[in-house]
Amino acid sequence: MKTLMSALFVSCLAAGAAWAQPYKPNDMGVTMGHWHLNSVDVEANKKIFAGMGGTAVKAGDFEVVRFPGVVVMLHLRAPAPPSTGGSEGTVVNHVGFIVQNVPDSVAKWKAAGVPVLPGNNGRLDQAYVITPDGLKIEILEDKNQNVPIRHEHVHLFLPESELANSQAWYAKTFGAKPGLRNEARVADIPGVQMRFAKSATPTVTTKGRILDHIGFDVVDIDGFVKKLQADGIKLDRPVSRNPNGTALAFITDPWGTYIELNERPNAVYLP
Repeated sequence: MKTLMSALFVSCLAAGAAWAQPYKPNDMGVTMGHWHLNSVDVEANKKIFAGMGGTAVKAGDFEVVRFPGVVVMLHLRAPAPPSTGGSEGTVVNHVGFIVQNVPDSVAKWKAAGVPVLPGNNGRLDQAYVITPDGLKIEILEDKNQNVPIRHEHVHLFLPESELANSQAWYAKTFGAKPGLRNEARVADIPGVQMRFAKSATPTVTTKGRILDHIGFDVVDIDGFVKKLQADGIKLDRPVSRNPNGTALAFITDPWGTYIELNERPNAVYLP
């Protein structure tokens, strides 16, 4: 059943610019693709993401909301159980969008029924959205960006001793560019900044929680998987290829982030 689910997903992705909005891949052929939510209430989540400025699309029997840089898949096909917990407590503590003006966006979102919480320590350039099933979304501000909202980051919470290792793993595995943000380690992939923060408590895998997995689009999945295997990375699910040319595979990073890899023919990218 999962194979059918993912096959439908990548089949829909093959429609290209009709609804998928990835950024141009990096030199390793990687760009941010999607979040896949193990949602208890699909309609509630669709209303939230559409209220935040995403474009809701019906993809077969899946509800999808697209943003520049990411496609949000709102549920897993049965018999997958509903979410067994929010994103906090998992290795991916939260995900993030960036908007042109946080106070203006918050006012619009609240009017649309989006559950918005204030930023930390009274910050006006930050806010949070917490979905009913516990996905934590940080909202930050860039007044100079050319779109009202875009995907910005995935924030991993890890033991302090693993921060450098995780940054290096994403750089080696996905061609992410390592750097610092506010003296914290980050690694940039088109469409997403992977951020790494110290966790005071142990974390668990994303699999089975509200944010079940994140997805990266890759230009050449067969070549990419060969590189993974040469580096000693085991596949959770091997490459499966569909008649229309789409393909997918799954891995898990060393800290428990479940990751889907997707290849889409004739993809159209944002600049």
